[in-house]
Amino acid sequence: MDNQLAAFREQIDDFMQFHPQSPLDDDQRDAFRGLNYYEDNPALKLTVTVERLPAAEPLIEMETSTGDARPFRRWGTFGFVVDGQPARLTLYSDPSGEEFFLPFRDATSGDETYGAGRYLDNNRPGLEQARESAFEIDFNYAYNPYCAYSPSFSCPLPPRDNWLAVPIRAGEKQFEPK
Repeated sequence: MDNQLAAFREQIDDFMQFHPQSPLDDDQRDAFRGLNYYEDNPALKLTVTVERLPAAEPLIEMETSTGDARPFRRWGTFGFVVDGQPARLTLYSDPSGEEFFLPFRDATSGDETYGAGRYLDNNRPGLEQARESAFEIDFNYAYNPYCAYSPSFSCPLPPRDNWLAVPIRAGEKQFEPK
């Protein structure tokens, strides 16, 4: 496994168990033995060209797990191939276009992974803008939103244009309290 990925996963497990801002409750922390992950999958570490959408495109309201809505901008779209099958996702940004967000569901959602979907964003490894329209995307860093651990969190739900028919077997698996 990639050393950087292994070290990052260790940091996340430490945060989940010991940090005061962890989404786990006291009982979950006491029983916590680490998150479940897929093995490192180098085939899902990609450099993609994002087709930029017009900057004047209106904001969308992304529904959340608690029925609220949060504003996002559809920033661009990109295609890629998973196990010989084509896939396409929309990359979102905050309203000012500075923070990037890639929420998605895939064929593993609700079975091997959290049913509502997983995320990548540019505040963690796994989603990085390399050039104006090129992004480094590493699905091995895909993570569950906090609502996977506690219903008290409000998490954006991946819009339908980010529901993939292909499996993304990389990153965090479904949380199973021990």
